[in-house]
This record gives sequence, C-alpha cells and structure tokens, in this order.
Amino acid sequence: MSIWGLILNASFVVQLVMLTLLLASVFSWVVIFQRKRVLGRAKKVRRNFEDQFWSGIDLSDLYRQLTVDGRKVEGMENIFTAGIKEFTRLRQNGTVEADAIIEGVDRAMRVALYREEERLDQHLPFLATVGSISPYVGLFGTVWGIMHAFIGLAEVQQATLATVAPGIAEALIATAIGLAAAIPAVVAYNRFSSTADSLASSYENFANEFSSVLYRKVHVREGN
Repeated sequence: MSIWGLILNASFVVQLVMLTLLLASVFSWVVIFQRKRVLGRAKKVRRNFEDQFWSGIDLSDLYRQLTVDGRKVEGMENIFTAGIKEFTRLRQNGTVEADAIIEGVDRAMRVALYREEERLDQHLPFLATVGSISPYVGLFGTVWGIMHAFIGLAEVQQATLATVAPGIAEALIATAIGLAAAIPAVVAYNRFSSTADSLASSYENFANEFSSVLYRKVHVREGN
C-alpha cells in the first residue's frame, strides 16, 4: 500500500496520466526558473538604464556605452538604441522634416517594444496551459482508476474495504499529481504575468518620454 507500490500496480491508463502530469510538472518548473531569471534580469537592466538615462548623460555617450565592444543590449536598452539609431540616421539626411524624423523614431521604438514584450511573455502560455488542464487530466486518471477498481469488484465474491481501497487510492494519486503540477504553474503564471505587464508598461512609458525628448531636441535645432 505504499505510494510507489500503488503507482506500479496502477492500470496502464492511470500510469500514462501520471507520467504525463509528471513531465508537465518538470517542464513547468524549468520554465519557472527560466522566467524568474529572465524577468529578474530585465528588472535589473531597466533600473540601471533609467539611472543612467535620467542622470543627464549625453545621449551619444550613453549609446556608445551600451554598444561598446559589441555588447548585447536588452530590455529598455534595446528600445533606446533602436530609437537613437533611427534618429541619427534620419537627421543625417537633411531633406527629412522634423515630424517625419519623430515618426520614424516612434516606428523603430515600437518594433523594438513589441519584440521585448514577446520576450517577456515567452513560455507563459505553457504555464497557463499546465495550470488549467492538469487538474482535469488528473481527474480523468482518477475516474478511470475508480472505474477500473469497480470493474474488478465484479470478479470477486465479496467486496471488502481491503479489496476496493488499493484501486481507489491509486486513482486518487493521479488527482494529487495533477494538483501538484497545476498549483505552482498557476501561482508562477500570475506572478510572472504581473511582472511582465509592469515591465511592458514601463517600456512603453519610456518610449513615449524618449520620443518627447527627441521631439524637443529636433525642434530646438530647427528653431536655431
């Protein structure tokens, strides 16, 4: 009547359900640790970049610092570099009007913003799927196991608790594994979704603020 013994003696369908849920749980934990690392890195990059950007540093110097020696830019840095590169390219073309420059910068930053949002949301649908369907998969294994146990009762002369208990116990293990897979996935999904939404909102706010800075910069130059 040990848990391991019940699993080994379970029917093939129940064992298959348990294995599926176990694999889903393992993969969800891999995703949880990976998302925790990525989102934690994104928050750190955002904090450090905002400190640099609003410190009054020259935008050209900041761009050189971020791209020195082929350094990989990420998060808010990517939005900034996309905007400043497009701004510099269009300004060097003397025939482009100021409003057209800002429109081009906005488009470049919007593309970078969408890419960063996709990176933040990566693998989150998997956690949502595991969290939503694992209890039902476990319940299917439980129903199948109980059905199998009652079918077995028809083959005995006298039904006792000792006869029916192992079948019901092995069936309930499937539900337990389903809940064990679903609960961490749901908690992680809710937390990571909130963090990703917060980061995406800060990225969008920065893009708007940076666009305003460049707007003033290009119109002040025209006024002079």
